[in-house]
Amino acid sequence: MKDILNKLSKLLESRIRLGIMSALVINESMDFNSLKDLLDVTDGNLASHLRVLEENELIQVRKQFIERKPNTRYKATGHGKDVFNQHLDALEQLMKKK
Repeated sequence: MKDILNKLSKLLESRIRLGIMSALVINESMDFNSLKDLLDVTDGNLASHLRVLEENELIQVRKQFIERKPNTRYKATGHGKDVFNQHLDALEQLMKKK
């Protein structure tokens, strides 16, 4: 049981960070407003969670301008996908132990 628990990522214990990674793993990329609407969170709350994921290299950020308006897009990195999948695998293993 301890082995399984050790495979859970502390970075994904938050509902919001887990939601961000879920969205980014199934989509090639998403912009800030799309993530905000999907997760129903405030700008500041989303920004702080995105920063944690970026600092830990689970996501990459691309800033650009579209028709003179700033647009920030987020994409799961290979490392981020690995961490996410390992986390899900551990959760599945825990559920099977029940």
